[in-house]
Amino acid sequence: MDYPQTIEYLFTRLPVFSRIGAAAYKADLINIQALTKQLDNPERKFRSIHVAGTNGKGSTSHMLAAILQKAGYKTGLYTSPHLHDFRERIRINGQMIPEKNVISFTERISDFIEQKEPSFFEITVAMAFEWFASEEIDIAVIEVGLGGRLDSTNIIIPEVSVITNISYDHMDLLGNTLQKIAFEKAGIIKPGIPVVIGEEQADIKNVFLQSADENGSPIYFASQKRFPGEWKTEGQSLYVQLTEVHNNTKKNFLLDLPGLYQLKNIVTVAEVVSVLNQKGFNIPDTAMQQGLRHVKSLTGLHGRWDILHENPLIVTDVGHNEEGMKAIASQIENTTHEELHIIIGMVKDKAIENILRPLPKMANYYFTRAQIPRALPENELADKAEKMGLQGRSFSHVKQALEAAVLKAGSKDLILICGSVFLAGEVNIKELSF
Repeated sequence: MDYPQTIEYLFTRLPVFSRIGAAAYKADLINIQALTKQLDNPERKFRSIHVAGTNGKGSTSHMLAAILQKAGYKTGLYTSPHLHDFRERIRINGQMIPEKNVISFTERISDFIEQKEPSFFEITVAMAFEWFASEEIDIAVIEVGLGGRLDSTNIIIPEVSVITNISYDHMDLLGNTLQKIAFEKAGIIKPGIPVVIGEEQADIKNVFLQSADENGSPIYFASQKRFPGEWKTEGQSLYVQLTEVHNNTKKNFLLDLPGLYQLKNIVTVAEVVSVLNQKGFNIPDTAMQQGLRHVKSLTGLHGRWDILHENPLIVTDVGHNEEGMKAIASQIENTTHEELHIIIGMVKDKAIENILRPLPKMANYYFTRAQIPRALPENELADKAEKMGLQGRSFSHVKQALEAAVLKAGSKDLILICGSVFLAGEVNIKELSF
C-alpha cells in the first residue's frame, strides 16, 4: 500500500471515534497491552509526561513539548485528533512521523489488526510509541485521548502526570457527574509519580487528593503556586506576567497563542516545568520563554483562537464543550470588532443546548456540519439554536458557510468558526477571495 491507501485502510478497517463515536471506544487496555508486548514494549524505552483533562490538555501538551525542545531535549509529542494530516498526531521535535513509517508499521501489524480488531486510536498510540522508541527520544509528551483510566495511552509510567481541569464532556462514557469524570481522569496517577493538577476545583479536589494518597504520589495544585498577575493580548500574541504566590517573584512571558484560556494553561505548564526540574531535568527560564514564544512553529499547534485572516478577522477555535464555549464567549468579548459572524457545527453526542448557551445572541449565525457521520445535521443544529435565541442560516458544508460570512462581513467584523475539531480541520482559507 502507498500512504493514501494506508490511511484509507486505517480509517475504514478500524473503529474510529471521530467517525462513529462511542462504538469505537475500547474501555480496557487489553488490545494496547497485547500490541505493545508484540512490539517489545516500546513505551518502556523513553521517558514521558502524561497529560489529561477536559479542556486545555492539547495546548498544555504542545507548550511543554516546545519548552522541552528549546531546553535541548529530543522531544516526542503525541496528540489527537488531527486537523488536516493524520501524521500531525505523532511528532518528534515538531516533525511529523514520515509516511514510510506509517506504511511499514501498518503492514507489520496487519495480522494483529485482522485478528484482534483494535480501535484506530489503539493502533495510533502503538505507532507513536514504537517510533519514539526507535528514534531514541529523550522524552515524550503524551496527551490522553479520552478520560484517562482506560485510555490506551495509560500504559506509560511517566515522569509526571498532569490533569488540567475537569468539566462536562463525553458523559456517556465517563459519567454524568464531575466526580465520576474526575475519577476517570485521576486514573492516570501512578504509584510514586508526582501529579500536577492545573485548576483547583473545590467540589472534586478530594478525588485527586484521595487518588494521590492511595498511590503515594506527590500532588501539586498549579493554581496555588502561581497566577497571571498582569496580561494583555496584542494581535496574535498574549503577554503574561506570572507571579509566584510564595515569594511574589514575577516572570514575563510572550505566547504566540492569543486565547485568554491560555492564562490557565501557562500556570499549569510552569508548575510541570518546576516539578521536572526538581526531578533532575535542566529547563531554564530562557527555554520556557523561547518555547512559549514559538509554540506553533515548534510543534505545529493550530486551532486555538487561530487567526487565519485580518480585515475581516477570521478565527478558528476547536472548543467543543460547555467550558470551551464559555472560554470562546469570553474571548469574543475581549476582541474588538463591529459585527459578529459565528460559523458553528457540532457532533451528535454532545449536550448541545448547554454548549450553545454561552454564545451571544447578537450575532449572525451560519449553521453547518463537518463531513463525518457523527456530525449533527445543520438543520437540527439550527432548530436547537433557534429555541435559544440564536438566529441564522444553514449550510451543508463549512466552505459554503464561510463564503457566505465573508460576503456579508465588513472589514472590521469578526468571523469565528467553532464547535468541532473536525469542522476547524475542513477550513481552507486559501479557497476564499477577498
